[in-house]
Amino acid sequence: EKYSEKYSEKYSEKYSEKYSEKLGETQMSIIKMIKLDSFITRIELSGKLDVNIRAIDKHISILKKKGILKRIGPDKGGHWEIIMDTDK
Repeated sequence: EKYSEKYSEKYSEKYSEKYSEKLGETQMSIIKMIKLDSFITRIELSGKLDVNIRAIDKHISILKKKGILKRIGPDKGGHWEIIMDTDK
């Protein structure tokens, strides 16, 4: 079973209530992975989710535009920050 399939349904419901457009399975998985490790790299995300690096870049860009995700600091040494409150 893919990691993304395991968590997608649970978190999809939580986020879809806040956004008119439902987030995709890969986007939900990216959020979950960043919650577990805010210092994870795009390459690590690509490997763990078994998704092409260019697809990871595209999904991260979408999450940034929606105001869900933000990069703090430089590419090396920086970290990801989830901007929205997911507990409501």
